[in-house]
Amino acid sequence: MARNTQSGHDPGELGELERSILLIIWRKGTLTAEQVREQLGRPLKDSTIRTVLRRLEEKGYLTHAVEDRTFLYRPAESRQRVAGRAVKRIVDWFCAGSVEALLVGMVDSKVLDRDELKRLAERIAAAKSTPSGKKEAKP
Repeated sequence: MARNTQSGHDPGELGELERSILLIIWRKGTLTAEQVREQLGRPLKDSTIRTVLRRLEEKGYLTHAVEDRTFLYRPAESRQRVAGRAVKRIVDWFCAGSVEALLVGMVDSKVLDRDELKRLAERIAAAKSTPSGKKEAKP
């Protein structure tokens, strides 16, 4: 299936409705436009939902398949990958590319406490020590 998408779209430019729809699709997996509309729980026209889904696909966040003339939308990227791009934008803009500066700022502003930061460092160290980045099973 050919994709007419932008690669590396800036997640910071997503609107509130786009973010809401992405969260639903990440949580549920594959959905039709009607299922997305039902999950939103807001009185929106079907054409509005279809337009937002098409735009999210053009931006590279979603992809679709057609089954019995029905579009089935699913994530093109994981939530974590999109979140990583958003954080990279923050690091580049506000921390001159320094992840260390971001983490120190998060501790200083009480977004993370020192214990959480230590646990993250241990998880990163453990992930780097295995070839696949996954923890090895304990005997």
